[in-house]
Amino acid sequence: MVEYKQVEILRNEHVALKDVNLKIGRGEFVYLYGRVGSGKTSLMKSMYAEVPIASGQARIFEYDLCDIRAKEIPFLRRKIGIVFQDFQLLSDRTAYSNLEFVLEATGWADKKERAERIEKVLRQVGMLTKAYKMPHQLSGGEQQRVVIARALLNEPSLILADEPTGNLDPETGEQVMELLYSISSNNGATIVVATHNPSFKRLFPGRTLRCEDKKLIE
Repeated sequence: MVEYKQVEILRNEHVALKDVNLKIGRGEFVYLYGRVGSGKTSLMKSMYAEVPIASGQARIFEYDLCDIRAKEIPFLRRKIGIVFQDFQLLSDRTAYSNLEFVLEATGWADKKERAERIEKVLRQVGMLTKAYKMPHQLSGGEQQRVVIARALLNEPSLILADEPTGNLDPETGEQVMELLYSISSNNGATIVVATHNPSFKRLFPGRTLRCEDKKLIE
């Protein structure tokens, strides 16, 4: 699914990571550890072509990230669900409308089909009864559940979660991690979680990668 060979990633003309060799297969649950500024986010962003590959070879699904065309990037991103630390929900519309906005933007023309899909993902994350609420009316954990629902809308094969518990209290963070782990187990999605919290691995076993000294270490 993901294969990097001798990859170098630049951010603002500075080397974020170098000599990256990585293979991630279908259904894996992967932890990505590292200090702030160690390259975790740069690695994730390179997977959905927001940060370019400076050198090496990099493929994800059937896309060559070193030679991807601008018109191909939206199609790549539809195969990837992204969970942000800071939620990035639209503040002027309900949880339901946030999800509908994404479906409309990604080509779901049929209103009934949109409604059915939104109901399914909100039910999956335990937020169906709060679909009518605005983001400011939801707790941090509830907002993150809506964000995970948003990531699931197009049934992605890969979910990238960048510090998904960073703005949550420990108990709520554990609940969010449990939800992500269940999605991997039940849906067969590959999930990569960037986190600072080593205790999650004891509760939810997975493969470990570490960004350190501009290298990716397993």
